[in-house]
Amino acid sequence: MRARRFLPYAVLVVLLAGFGAAAWRSAAPRAETGTSIAAQLLCPACQGESVAQSQSPMAAAMRDTIAAQLAEGRSPGQIRQYFVDRYGTGILADPPHGRLGAVLWLVPLLVLGLLGYLGWRARRTAGPARATAAARRWSPRYWDIAAAGLVAMVAVVAVASPRSAPPAPPSGATETDLGRSLEAQGRYAEAADVYRDAVTRQPDDDIRLRLAFDLLRADQAGEAGRVAQQVLTDRPADTQALLLLGLAQRATGSPAATTTLRRFLAAAPNDPAAAQVRRLLAPRG
Repeated sequence: MRARRFLPYAVLVVLLAGFGAAAWRSAAPRAETGTSIAAQLLCPACQGESVAQSQSPMAAAMRDTIAAQLAEGRSPGQIRQYFVDRYGTGILADPPHGRLGAVLWLVPLLVLGLLGYLGWRARRTAGPARATAAARRWSPRYWDIAAAGLVAMVAVVAVASPRSAPPAPPSGATETDLGRSLEAQGRYAEAADVYRDAVTRQPDDDIRLRLAFDLLRADQAGEAGRVAQQVLTDRPADTQALLLLGLAQRATGSPAATTTLRRFLAAAPNDPAAAQVRRLLAPRG
């Protein structure tokens, strides 16, 4: 009986200790690095993997973006906001709780306050001669209230905790930014992977042109030619598609390359690439 009498107090101590530990962890300052920021973001191209864990080209590009922005002096909060603006709050592994977060903080305090008030009231209303009897009478009630409080806390956490929705599928503009970042580093094969994923999700001829360009630079001329031909099927007069197709054909040794490149020169004689194409077509002396 003596042990049971102190059970409510043990529950109070455990609740208070847990609440204090959670408050300390949330308030303790932590230095953030590129890796820790990447761990707080979900990879849009993966299922449940953070940007720090994922090996996808998109995650690699996002890690590069984080590193570049840190080098520019941007704060971790600004970097996270950069990705939230493009993907929504679902990109965050731990989204902000908003008003529900206040509920999660208040419920433990309310439970502790209620238990303390009931204990104080029980001792105050019981006279000195009835203290032992009152303690015995209130002990089961303490236990029931403490158990109910624990159940209430678990229920509130389960119901009120925000579910992290999957990040919105990356838009063509976002993936173009990531692809160009990889291109600037000379990582053409990885940039091609980013564009290939983008075209699979949302066919777009402008992204196909970027894909064909990177495939050419990554020495994958055969696929580059097929992609450029797809663009020409939709847009027969597209001069950039003609240029990329002609260069891809030339790289694979296709006899059609000369005809395709001459079509490009006829359609776009003043294109910045026209002079280079003329040199490629000039007879060798």
